[in-house]
Amino acid sequence: MLQDEVVVITGVGPGLGSRLAVRAASEGAKVVMAARSADVMKQVEKDVAAAGGEAVGVQCDVRRPEEVAVLAETAVERFGTITGLVNSAFGHPGWFDLLDTPEKAVRRSMDIILFGALNVTRAVVPHMKAAGRGSIVNVGTMTTRKPMRGEGGYAVAKAAMATATQFLALELGEHGIRANQAVMGWLDGPGVRFYLKFTAEARGMSEQDVYDEIAARNPLGRIPTDDACAGAVLFLLSRHASEVTGAVLDVNGGEYMPA
Repeated sequence: MLQDEVVVITGVGPGLGSRLAVRAASEGAKVVMAARSADVMKQVEKDVAAAGGEAVGVQCDVRRPEEVAVLAETAVERFGTITGLVNSAFGHPGWFDLLDTPEKAVRRSMDIILFGALNVTRAVVPHMKAAGRGSIVNVGTMTTRKPMRGEGGYAVAKAAMATATQFLALELGEHGIRANQAVMGWLDGPGVRFYLKFTAEARGMSEQDVYDEIAARNPLGRIPTDDACAGAVLFLLSRHASEVTGAVLDVNGGEYMPA
Protein backbone atom coordinates (compact mmCIF):
# COMPACT_ATOMS: atom_id res chain seq x y z
CA MET A 1 0.00 0.00 0.00
CA LEU A 2 2.86 2.39 0.79
CA GLN A 3 5.59 1.13 -1.52
CA ASP A 4 8.02 3.92 -2.50
CA GLU A 5 6.70 6.26 0.21
CA VAL A 6 8.83 7.94 2.87
CA VAL A 7 6.66 8.67 5.89
CA VAL A 8 7.42 10.80 8.94
CA ILE A 9 5.43 9.88 12.04
CA THR A 10 5.47 12.03 15.18
CA GLY A 11 4.50 10.98 18.68
CA VAL A 12 5.89 7.44 18.44
CA GLY A 13 5.20 6.11 21.90
CA PRO A 14 3.90 2.75 23.16
CA GLY A 15 0.40 3.24 21.71
CA LEU A 16 -0.89 4.29 18.30
CA GLY A 17 2.36 5.94 17.17
CA SER A 18 4.43 2.77 17.37
CA ARG A 19 1.70 0.70 15.70
CA LEU A 20 1.56 3.22 12.86
CA ALA A 21 5.31 2.98 12.37
CA VAL A 22 5.35 -0.82 12.29
CA ARG A 23 2.30 -1.06 10.03
CA ALA A 24 3.58 1.61 7.62
CA ALA A 25 6.89 -0.22 7.29
CA SER A 26 5.09 -3.52 6.72
CA GLU A 27 3.21 -1.86 3.85
CA GLY A 28 6.49 -0.91 2.17
CA ALA A 29 7.14 2.62 3.47
CA LYS A 30 10.47 3.92 4.66
CA VAL A 31 9.60 5.29 8.10
CA VAL A 32 11.13 8.17 10.06
CA MET A 33 9.88 8.35 13.64
CA ALA A 34 9.89 11.29 16.03
CA ALA A 35 9.43 11.33 19.80
CA ARG A 36 10.97 13.04 22.79
CA SER A 37 12.05 9.67 24.19
CA ALA A 38 14.05 7.19 22.14
CA ASP A 39 13.11 4.05 24.10
CA VAL A 40 10.08 2.93 22.09
CA MET A 41 11.60 4.02 18.78
CA LYS A 42 14.67 1.82 19.36
CA GLN A 43 12.44 -1.22 19.77
CA VAL A 44 10.39 -0.30 16.70
CA GLU A 45 13.61 0.02 14.67
CA LYS A 46 14.52 -3.54 15.70
CA ASP A 47 11.03 -4.90 14.98
CA VAL A 48 10.91 -3.27 11.55
CA ALA A 49 14.42 -4.43 10.64
CA ALA A 50 13.60 -7.99 11.71
CA ALA A 51 10.63 -7.90 9.35
CA GLY A 52 12.80 -6.67 6.48
CA GLY A 53 11.68 -3.03 6.57
CA GLU A 54 13.46 0.26 7.21
CA ALA A 55 12.79 2.72 10.01
CA VAL A 56 14.85 5.29 11.85
CA GLY A 57 14.03 7.14 15.05
CA VAL A 58 14.95 10.76 15.77
CA GLN A 59 14.60 12.29 19.23
CA CYS A 60 12.58 15.41 18.56
CA ASP A 61 10.38 17.81 20.49
CA VAL A 62 7.95 19.08 17.84
CA ARG A 63 7.71 22.39 19.71
CA ARG A 64 11.33 23.17 18.78
CA PRO A 65 11.84 24.20 15.12
CA GLU A 66 15.57 23.43 15.27
CA GLU A 67 14.87 19.83 16.30
CA VAL A 68 12.16 19.50 13.67
CA ALA A 69 14.65 20.69 11.03
CA VAL A 70 17.00 17.86 12.06
CA LEU A 71 14.08 15.41 11.75
CA ALA A 72 13.37 16.47 8.16
CA GLU A 73 17.07 16.54 7.27
CA THR A 74 17.51 13.01 8.62
CA ALA A 75 14.61 11.74 6.54
CA VAL A 76 15.98 13.23 3.33
CA GLU A 77 19.59 12.21 4.01
CA ARG A 78 18.53 8.65 4.77
CA PHE A 79 15.77 8.08 2.21
CA GLY A 80 16.02 10.90 -0.34
CA THR A 81 12.64 12.55 0.08
CA ILE A 82 9.50 12.84 2.23
CA THR A 83 6.07 11.97 0.81
CA GLY A 84 3.99 11.30 3.92
CA LEU A 85 3.45 12.83 7.35
CA VAL A 86 1.39 11.69 10.31
CA ASN A 87 1.01 14.29 13.06
CA SER A 88 0.15 12.21 16.11
CA ALA A 89 2.24 13.90 18.81
CA PHE A 90 0.07 15.18 21.65
CA GLY A 91 0.11 16.46 25.18
CA HIS A 92 -2.85 16.08 27.56
CA PRO A 93 -3.38 18.88 30.10
CA GLY A 94 -5.09 16.64 32.66
CA TRP A 95 -8.64 15.66 33.53
CA PHE A 96 -10.19 18.95 34.62
CA ASP A 97 -13.17 21.03 33.60
CA LEU A 98 -11.99 23.49 30.97
CA LEU A 99 -12.09 26.59 33.18
CA ASP A 100 -10.28 24.70 35.94
CA THR A 101 -7.49 23.54 33.63
CA PRO A 102 -4.32 25.56 34.30
CA GLU A 103 -3.69 27.93 31.41
CA LYS A 104 -0.07 26.76 31.24
CA ALA A 105 -1.28 23.20 30.67
CA VAL A 106 -3.69 24.22 27.90
CA ARG A 107 -0.95 26.25 26.19
CA ARG A 108 1.39 23.25 26.37
CA SER A 109 -1.22 21.08 24.64
CA MET A 110 -1.68 23.74 21.98
CA ASP A 111 2.09 24.03 21.52
CA ILE A 112 2.43 20.28 20.91
CA ILE A 113 -0.79 19.44 19.07
CA LEU A 114 -1.31 22.52 16.90
CA PHE A 115 1.94 24.45 16.70
CA GLY A 116 4.05 21.30 16.80
CA ALA A 117 2.10 19.86 13.88
CA LEU A 118 2.55 23.10 11.96
CA ASN A 119 6.29 23.08 12.70
CA VAL A 120 6.69 19.59 11.26
CA THR A 121 4.42 20.34 8.32
CA ARG A 122 6.45 23.44 7.42
CA ALA A 123 9.62 21.34 7.47
CA VAL A 124 8.35 18.52 5.24
CA VAL A 125 6.20 20.38 2.70
CA PRO A 126 9.15 21.69 0.62
CA HIS A 127 10.25 18.08 0.10
CA MET A 128 6.72 17.03 -0.83
CA LYS A 129 6.55 19.88 -3.33
CA ALA A 130 9.84 18.73 -4.83
CA ALA A 131 8.45 15.19 -5.08
CA GLY A 132 5.27 16.49 -6.72
CA ARG A 133 3.03 14.71 -4.22
CA GLY A 134 2.42 14.21 -0.55
CA SER A 135 -0.10 13.16 2.06
CA ILE A 136 -0.54 14.67 5.52
CA VAL A 137 -2.71 12.91 8.10
CA ASN A 138 -3.51 14.67 11.36
CA VAL A 139 -4.76 12.46 14.18
CA GLY A 140 -7.87 13.91 15.81
CA THR A 141 -10.08 12.85 18.70
CA MET A 142 -13.76 11.96 18.98
CA THR A 143 -14.08 14.22 22.01
CA THR A 144 -14.12 17.22 19.63
CA ARG A 145 -17.35 15.76 18.24
CA LYS A 146 -18.78 14.11 21.35
CA PRO A 147 -17.55 16.15 24.33
CA MET A 148 -16.40 14.13 27.33
CA ARG A 149 -16.01 15.88 30.65
CA GLY A 150 -12.39 16.40 31.62
CA GLU A 151 -11.17 16.50 28.02
CA GLY A 152 -11.76 20.20 27.33
CA GLY A 153 -8.16 21.37 27.32
CA TYR A 154 -7.12 18.51 25.06
CA ALA A 155 -10.11 18.85 22.74
CA VAL A 156 -9.68 22.55 22.03
CA ALA A 157 -6.14 21.91 20.78
CA LYS A 158 -7.30 19.02 18.58
CA ALA A 159 -10.18 21.15 17.26
CA ALA A 160 -7.69 23.84 16.23
CA MET A 161 -5.66 21.21 14.41
CA ALA A 162 -8.83 20.03 12.65
CA THR A 163 -9.41 23.49 11.21
CA ALA A 164 -5.75 23.74 10.22
CA THR A 165 -6.17 20.47 8.31
CA GLN A 166 -8.87 21.99 6.11
CA PHE A 167 -6.73 25.02 5.29
CA LEU A 168 -3.73 22.84 4.51
CA ALA A 169 -5.89 20.84 2.10
CA LEU A 170 -7.05 24.04 0.43
CA GLU A 171 -3.63 25.66 0.20
CA LEU A 172 -1.47 22.66 -0.70
CA GLY A 173 -3.71 20.89 -3.19
CA GLU A 174 -2.19 22.74 -6.15
CA HIS A 175 1.13 21.09 -5.28
CA GLY A 176 -0.34 17.58 -5.28
CA ILE A 177 -0.32 17.46 -1.49
CA ARG A 178 -3.36 16.12 0.37
CA ALA A 179 -4.31 16.79 4.00
CA ASN A 180 -6.87 14.78 5.94
CA GLN A 181 -7.84 13.98 9.49
CA ALA A 182 -8.41 10.59 11.12
CA VAL A 183 -10.56 11.10 14.20
CA MET A 184 -9.96 8.40 16.79
CA GLY A 185 -12.34 7.35 19.51
CA TRP A 186 -11.43 4.97 22.32
CA LEU A 187 -8.19 3.14 21.46
CA ASP A 188 -7.52 -0.15 23.17
CA GLY A 189 -3.86 0.30 23.95
CA PRO A 190 -1.66 1.20 26.95
CA GLY A 191 -3.53 4.44 27.74
CA VAL A 192 -6.98 2.85 27.82
CA ARG A 193 -5.67 -0.16 29.75
CA PHE A 194 -4.42 2.25 32.43
CA TYR A 195 -7.84 3.99 32.40
CA LEU A 196 -9.62 0.64 32.83
CA LYS A 197 -7.42 -0.19 35.80
CA PHE A 198 -7.83 3.02 37.77
CA THR A 199 -11.55 3.31 36.93
CA ALA A 200 -12.18 -0.25 38.08
CA GLU A 201 -10.35 0.43 41.35
CA ALA A 202 -12.19 3.71 41.92
CA ARG A 203 -15.62 2.19 41.24
CA GLY A 204 -15.07 -1.16 42.91
CA MET A 205 -15.68 -3.23 39.79
CA SER A 206 -13.66 -5.41 37.43
CA GLU A 207 -11.64 -4.06 34.51
CA GLN A 208 -13.69 -6.27 32.21
CA ASP A 209 -16.91 -4.62 33.46
CA VAL A 210 -15.47 -1.18 32.68
CA TYR A 211 -14.38 -2.41 29.24
CA ASP A 212 -17.84 -3.86 28.53
CA GLU A 213 -19.49 -0.59 29.58
CA ILE A 214 -17.39 1.38 27.09
CA ALA A 215 -17.65 -1.23 24.33
CA ALA A 216 -21.45 -1.29 24.59
CA ARG A 217 -21.57 2.31 23.30
CA ASN A 218 -20.76 1.32 19.74
CA PRO A 219 -22.35 -1.08 17.24
CA LEU A 220 -19.25 -3.26 16.90
CA GLY A 221 -19.35 -4.03 20.60
CA ARG A 222 -15.64 -3.59 21.24
CA ILE A 223 -13.02 -0.94 21.87
CA PRO A 224 -11.03 -0.61 18.63
CA THR A 225 -7.37 -1.53 19.06
CA ASP A 226 -4.42 0.74 18.24
CA ASP A 227 -3.31 -1.71 15.56
CA ALA A 228 -6.70 -1.91 13.87
CA CYS A 229 -7.14 1.88 13.85
CA ALA A 230 -3.70 2.37 12.30
CA GLY A 231 -5.09 0.99 9.05
CA ALA A 232 -7.35 4.00 8.55
CA VAL A 233 -4.36 6.33 8.73
CA LEU A 234 -2.39 4.19 6.29
CA PHE A 235 -5.28 4.35 3.83
CA LEU A 236 -5.30 8.16 3.94
CA LEU A 237 -1.53 8.19 3.45
CA SER A 238 -1.72 5.87 0.46
CA ARG A 239 -2.49 6.50 -3.18
CA HIS A 240 -5.71 4.56 -2.69
CA ALA A 241 -6.92 7.87 -1.22
CA SER A 242 -5.56 9.95 -4.11
CA GLU A 243 -8.82 11.90 -4.49
CA VAL A 244 -9.43 12.40 -0.78
CA THR A 245 -8.37 15.71 0.78
CA GLY A 246 -9.84 17.97 3.43
CA ALA A 247 -11.80 14.97 4.71
CA VAL A 248 -12.49 13.58 8.15
CA LEU A 249 -12.51 9.82 8.68
CA ASP A 250 -14.16 8.72 11.94
CA VAL A 251 -12.46 5.65 13.45
CA ASN A 252 -14.43 4.72 16.55
CA GLY A 253 -16.37 1.49 15.98
CA GLY A 254 -19.49 3.50 15.19
CA GLU A 255 -19.81 5.22 18.57
CA TYR A 256 -20.11 8.57 16.80
CA MET A 257 -21.85 8.72 13.43
CA PRO A 258 -21.75 12.15 11.76
CA ALA A 259 -24.95 13.24 10.03
